[in-house]
Amino acid sequence: MSASDNNIDESAAPLIEHLAELRTRLIRSVLAFIVGMVICFSFGSMILDFLLVPIEKTMRNLGNPNPVMQYTAPQEYFFTLIRISMVGGLAISFPVIATQLWRFVAPGLYKNEKNAFLPFLIASPVLFLMGAAFAHYVVVPLAMQFFLGFSDAASYLSALIADGGVSTSGIDIVFNGKVNESLDITLKMIVAFGLCFQLPVLLTLMGKAGLVDAQGLRNVRKYALVGILLLAALVTPPDVVTQLILFVVVYGLYEVSIFLVSRVDAKREKQLREDGFYDDEDLDDGDLDDEERDDLAEIAREDPIVEDTKDDLK
Repeated sequence: MSASDNNIDESAAPLIEHLAELRTRLIRSVLAFIVGMVICFSFGSMILDFLLVPIEKTMRNLGNPNPVMQYTAPQEYFFTLIRISMVGGLAISFPVIATQLWRFVAPGLYKNEKNAFLPFLIASPVLFLMGAAFAHYVVVPLAMQFFLGFSDAASYLSALIADGGVSTSGIDIVFNGKVNESLDITLKMIVAFGLCFQLPVLLTLMGKAGLVDAQGLRNVRKYALVGILLLAALVTPPDVVTQLILFVVVYGLYEVSIFLVSRVDAKREKQLREDGFYDDEDLDDGDLDDEERDDLAEIAREDPIVEDTKDDLK
């Protein structure tokens, strides 16, 4: 066997080990998801009742003392529970999946990179739960109130116009809601708001990686406003109230993200000053040459590994 063959075998061995570890992590994650899915399916009817609480309360407030939901196909209710089980199983198994991901990635990270990444791994599910709770308890009830209340108001107005303003009551319109369609609205809103609440995590991570800075986010604020308006129009039902709520919430999160990124920028600048790479007098007098400026820019972009590179740059 030649020396080149030995080199190939030695370089292939770590790759095989990584692939074997990845397979183990994936198998554990899938098993955790299946267990979570089975647990949610066992309590599927209770979870479904919980998710349909907003529409139930809305129907009662509109005068229906006995709200009823229906399904029109034999398999519809079963597959509705499957959908709930998949979403709930993913939520339950997320700590296990995140742990497996972290254990696979962490050995290849520097200590300061671990310290930078781990808080975001914890904050992400917390923010998702906050967004999901906000959607379920605030946004979905408002959306249901708009849609169901709009049908009653429209029928009443139509009757008044048809009778020349003499009629005092509209045509009775009965809402026969389907389980899967009503649940679809609720799940879409929960997922949409849960993902939108990830904006501070995403932008702050990009700030730590040197991809964005606070001033840049301020400069594109007007474009962000347009993007948030488009997002609100796409992911929410076509009513102004829900779209306005999503717009206000996401824009507020954008401003929070600017504040967090500015903190990251300030911390980076402080670290550079302490390490002697950032000197106001040198910058003011223009004493830095192009190479030194490139070194400063490189350090700013690679903030997570400043500690490991500063000796080489000196």
